[in-house]
Amino acid sequence: MTSKTKIIGSLAAGGAALLASVPVQAQYSPNAPFNGKIGKTVKDTKTDYPAHNPVARLGAPNVVWILLDDTGFGVSSSFGGLVETPAMDYLAENGLRFNNFHTASISAATRAALLTGRNHHSSHMGRFNDDKFGAPGYDTYLPMENGTMAEILRENGYATFCVGKYNVIPVVDGTNAGPFNRWPTGRGFDHYYGFNPACGSCDQWHPLIYRDTHREPDDSQGRPAVVRLADEAINYIADLRTGSDTKPFFLYFAPGTAHTPYHVSREWVEKYRGRFDSGWADYSRRTLENQLRMGIVPQGTELAITNQDVEDWDSLPEREKLLYSRQMECFAGFMSETDYQIGRIVNFLRRIGELDNTLIIIALGDNGASGEGSRTGGRELTPKKEKEYIEAELKQLDHYGDERTWPFYPTGWAQACNTPFRYYKKWADYEGGTHDGLIVFYPAGNLQKGGIRTQYTHVTDILPTTVELTGSKVPETINGYPQTDIEGTSFAYAVKSPDNDVRDRKTLQYYELNSSYALYKDGWKVQFPNGKGNGMRKAYPDTEVHLYNLREDFNEAHDLAARYPEKVKELLEEFDKEARKYNVYPLKTGKASDPNYPAVTRTHYDIFTGSRNWGEYPYFDGTLGKPFTISVYIDEGGPSDSGMLIHQKAWALFVLDGRPVFVTAGGSRLVSDKPLPEGSCVVKAVAEQKPNNTALTLLIDDVPVGNVEFGGRLNITGKSNAIQVGRSWGVSVSGDYESPFYFTGKIFKASIDVER
Repeated sequence: MTSKTKIIGSLAAGGAALLASVPVQAQYSPNAPFNGKIGKTVKDTKTDYPAHNPVARLGAPNVVWILLDDTGFGVSSSFGGLVETPAMDYLAENGLRFNNFHTASISAATRAALLTGRNHHSSHMGRFNDDKFGAPGYDTYLPMENGTMAEILRENGYATFCVGKYNVIPVVDGTNAGPFNRWPTGRGFDHYYGFNPACGSCDQWHPLIYRDTHREPDDSQGRPAVVRLADEAINYIADLRTGSDTKPFFLYFAPGTAHTPYHVSREWVEKYRGRFDSGWADYSRRTLENQLRMGIVPQGTELAITNQDVEDWDSLPEREKLLYSRQMECFAGFMSETDYQIGRIVNFLRRIGELDNTLIIIALGDNGASGEGSRTGGRELTPKKEKEYIEAELKQLDHYGDERTWPFYPTGWAQACNTPFRYYKKWADYEGGTHDGLIVFYPAGNLQKGGIRTQYTHVTDILPTTVELTGSKVPETINGYPQTDIEGTSFAYAVKSPDNDVRDRKTLQYYELNSSYALYKDGWKVQFPNGKGNGMRKAYPDTEVHLYNLREDFNEAHDLAARYPEKVKELLEEFDKEARKYNVYPLKTGKASDPNYPAVTRTHYDIFTGSRNWGEYPYFDGTLGKPFTISVYIDEGGPSDSGMLIHQKAWALFVLDGRPVFVTAGGSRLVSDKPLPEGSCVVKAVAEQKPNNTALTLLIDDVPVGNVEFGGRLNITGKSNAIQVGRSWGVSVSGDYESPFYFTGKIFKASIDVER
């Protein structure tokens, strides 16, 4: 199958020929014509049973896609890393490793390309799903004309399940109001169990989990998210097999691993205690040794040039080494715990006798390891804030990785995790931003066990490869929408080959994100100077053109731009053609908003208590530093009541022994002078935000009952945590109460008003 090939064909339905005039589709299923004969009696009637839904071809394999998050090429032991991943090792040793696989350098872009087989700009996800820019490449609305793998396989008779992180719907659609047509269940998945599909990151101990389109309650068993996700994946397969013993399934399993926060069970952190005390340079050295020994990288590959923002480990203060080692222990534990859960899914397939006829494709990252933690793991901080962050984190080391912490790591570990490449996630020009490991496991496909494939591949290629290996067809229309061309190139040829001596079929691929851009063509890769807006690039601007021959220079160690200016010119012209073809223009230096964008201007928000009100993900844009009012309408209450009125991760308004209390995670606390009256009332917290402090007033029925000023400004909402009314789960905002904390009275609703 060649690049840009449209895969079109009729769908098999139990081996029977389909009616030419009526497409048989699982989602779009119009009433089929009746070809029998209706008589006055049963005896006079000739019955007919038209096919309403497709039936998969006999023996069609199950499909499991697994996509990890912010991982890095040099992490998993499957690719020479120092993090133990025995389940993935098993799949790699009994399948194939692809060492030349590439992504789009950030989660939403990669996921859009993966699910559709089209480039991320073609799928309108040029950067991230919080963009507000009125151009086809950036409007974040995944076209219905770009059918997803789930839509395609469902039309081929598959059951389809999405579990985990989705991250390819517009942020503004990520509320209980929808619309839900671009949620997973609107794009071909029979069921969804995972994070709010607009979220890019999530608290792993108390995540915003949705079942289909409804919010799930917090977990009463206290399981981390990855355990819940694996349980649900197994349950979906078990449910299917209870109903049908022949229908194949497609499972898209996308845990939050290893995106920050590195929330992980204690035993998995302890597994790595002390293993990284020698630092990131030693990690890189040992990983490269493994990669060379295993044949993961070409012989002669040397360590990458040290990134400009990475410090020398040996020169660091001992207290910083202590913190940074523990951060990496949490990251590694997070990876290993996830690998164990993947192993549970694999073992379940083995126990039901279906592992051999399951095509499993694992992408070990949606981009490279993340350098967003900056020097300390606390992101970009002033020197004073860095010291405060380090001291605060050191006090938490004994319980690092639990629900009270939010672990991240510095850029030193990010480069080590990307061994042998330079730079990080969001750097679409360097291999460290786009180069990840890929595993393909399919015993029924007679793969060479333990083989390594070096063919150049891209995330858009996984869909057409899956289509080819499963013998599926892509309909001309899905749900009535005419389909665009598949832009990826199937690498089934490399999967089927008994050895690695097969030439690349993918010879051209552009890369662009945040205006960092590059082009690969026939082994050559060029990077162009631009206004790159990726954090540290402001401090270390890159204004030179770079040219590499990747077939001879695996990790971009030798810049050939000065030697081959004509090649640079040729590739720049080629990039321009690709950019115009795939909606890449205009180049944006980051999250650039169009002033004409029809922005959400909602300033009033009601949250009603009810059986499904487990929390909400409100879309208030730009609330930091804005005056706001929180109002809680109590129907039944009094001086003997206690419990949560409303809270979010950074603040809480609750009642203790009848008196309203407002607290912030920073330690500020305001207690009402008076208790609740008997019966109904309205409790309000009014915040006037000043440049350096916040003035807060509590009111009961509009009568002030307390006020206080505290330093800093308060953000009324947060993307990773729901606002909860009448109850609280998760970490307590203060020591005044313990979660779960339920209000003993009755609440009608809570309201939030933000001044613009």
